[in-house]
Amino acid sequence: MTETTTLHAAFAGHVNAALDALEQAGTLPTVPRGAVAVEPPRDPSHGDLATNAAMVLAKPAGTNPRALAEAIAGELRKVPGVTAVEIAGPGFLNLRLDPALWVQEIRAIAALGGDYGRSALGAGQVVNVEYVSANPTGPMHMGHCRGAVVGDALASLLEFAGHKVIREYYVNDAGGQVDVLARSVHLRYREALGEDVGEVPEGLYPGDYLVPVGQALAAEFGDKYARAPDSEWLALFRTRAVAAMLNMIKADLALLGIHHDLFSSEAELQAAGKPEEAEAWLRAHDLVYDGELEAPKGKTPEDWEPVELPLFRSTRFGDDQDRPIRKSDGSWTYFGADLAYHFQKAASADALVDIWGADHAGTVKRIKAAVAALTQGQGKEKPFEIKLVQMVQLLKGGQPFKMSKRSGNFVTLADVVEMVGKDVVRFTMLTRKPEAQMDFDFDKVVEASKDNPVFYVQYAHARIRSILRKAEAEGYAPSSDGIELLGEEELALVKLAAQFPRLVEAAAAAREPHRIAFYLYDLAGAFHGYWNLGNDKPEKRFIVAQDARLTGARLYLASQIGQLVRNGLALLGVEAVEEM
Repeated sequence: MTETTTLHAAFAGHVNAALDALEQAGTLPTVPRGAVAVEPPRDPSHGDLATNAAMVLAKPAGTNPRALAEAIAGELRKVPGVTAVEIAGPGFLNLRLDPALWVQEIRAIAALGGDYGRSALGAGQVVNVEYVSANPTGPMHMGHCRGAVVGDALASLLEFAGHKVIREYYVNDAGGQVDVLARSVHLRYREALGEDVGEVPEGLYPGDYLVPVGQALAAEFGDKYARAPDSEWLALFRTRAVAAMLNMIKADLALLGIHHDLFSSEAELQAAGKPEEAEAWLRAHDLVYDGELEAPKGKTPEDWEPVELPLFRSTRFGDDQDRPIRKSDGSWTYFGADLAYHFQKAASADALVDIWGADHAGTVKRIKAAVAALTQGQGKEKPFEIKLVQMVQLLKGGQPFKMSKRSGNFVTLADVVEMVGKDVVRFTMLTRKPEAQMDFDFDKVVEASKDNPVFYVQYAHARIRSILRKAEAEGYAPSSDGIELLGEEELALVKLAAQFPRLVEAAAAAREPHRIAFYLYDLAGAFHGYWNLGNDKPEKRFIVAQDARLTGARLYLASQIGQLVRNGLALLGVEAVEEM
C-alpha cells in the first residue's frame, strides 16, 4: 500500500486480486463482481473489515458460499498486514489487520490533505444537476431552501467523486405567472409615478420587493406606459421583471454560497422550437398521438367536454393515463415544455439529476418515461433521477413561526440566513433525508448542545484547533514520529476516519449528500468521546507532559481528524470554524 492509497481502496484491490487468483486456478469461473463490497463489519468486535464476496458470487458461480469463502480466505491470508481471516455465518469473511496499517492510514490522510476521500469513481462523466428552479416571481423563500442546499451539496459531492457537473437552474418564464408578475410590476410602476394604487388587487403579487422594479421602470420610461394598453408594455415589463427577479434570486442564493453554471429559459426554449422537435421525434416513434383525454375521475363536471389533444403514451411506462403535451389552445402544457427541456439538456450530459419539491411527486413517473424515450432516441438512454425534497416547517421555541419583511406572504431565505447564518442553514438542511419531513426550530439550530448536529460538528473542529493552539503555546507540535505508540482508543478514531473515502463514493452513487452530514456527526461524536477520556484519565489527554513523543503523535492524529472534518464540511458548503 503506497502512502496515498486509502486502506479501504487497497483492500478492495486485495479482494479483487484474490478472486483473480481463484479464476486463474480454475476454482472460480468468471462472474460479474459488481455486488462485491469491502466495508467495516457492523459489529467492530468481528474484525476490522468484512467482505460479502463469497455470498454474492457463490450462486452465479454455481458453488457453495462457505466453500468459496474458504478459498478466498486462503488467498487473503497471504496479504501483508492481515493477521486473521474468519468465516462467519453462511460465508461472510471478517478480516483482522495489523495496527500498523491503521497507523499508515493516518499518514495517508496527512499526505492527501484536502484530497483525502477524493475519488475517480465518476471517470469524468458529465452530470447535469438541476435544482431550485423556482418561478422567477419573487425572492427565495424557505420552501426553496432545502432543495437548493441538497442540490448544491450533491453537485459538490459528485465533483469530489470524479464527475464533471453542470449546475443548472430552469427559469419558468413562459407561463401565466410571468404575465401576473409583469402586471404587478406595472402597478408598482404607476405607483412610482405618483398614482395612488391603493391595495394590491387580488391575483397580483403584493410584496414590497417589486417596488424598486417599478421605480426603475418609472425612471427609465417616465409615464410612457402609465395609460398605454398592455399590448404595448406587457412583453417589455415581463422581460424586465424576470431579469430583476433573477438578480434577486441569484443574490439570495449567494447568501447560501450557491451559484449555478447555467440558467435555462423556458421562453427561449419555446422560441427555439425545442418542444416541436421533441413532439416530432415522439410522434415518429409512436409515443405521441392525437386522442381524447379521459373524463376526470369521480363526478364528471357538467361543463366537461371531450377535447382532442396530442397525448404522450405514458401508460406504456406505468402511468395511469396518457398525458397531454399541449393545451386545447395549442400552447404547451407544463409537461410538454418540461420534456422538451430535458431533451435539450440531455444532449450535453451523460446523466441527469433533478431536485424537486415533494408536491411534484405525481409527475415523476411520466417525465422519467418521456426522458427515457427521448434519450433512447439520442442513441443511448441516459440515467435520470429525481430526488424529492419535503417542505420545511419553521418553528421558534417549538411553535410555528411567521415572519415576513418584504415578501407579502412568506418567510424569505434572506431573513433566515440573517437570523442564524449560512452554515447553520446549510448543515441543518442536510441533517435528515430529503424525503423526510423537517422542522427548523430557530432556537434549536443555534443551541450549543450535542442535540444540535451543526454545533456538535463545528465544535469538534474548533476543539481540535484549540488543542493545537494550546500545544503550540506549550512547545509541542504534531509529529508522526511516535504514531506507533497510539493505542486502541486512538486507532478506533482512525478506523472511523478511514471510512470517509468509501462513504464519498457510496453517497455519490446514491445521490445522497446527507450521508456526509450523518458521518461527520458520528466522527465528531467519536472525537468528543475520546477527548472526554482525558477528564478522568490524565494519561489519555492529548498533551502528556512527561511524554513528548506520544503527545506529538496524538496531536498528529487530532490534526488529521480536523482535516477530515474540513473535507466533509467543504462538501456541504459549510465553514470549519477555528473557535467557538
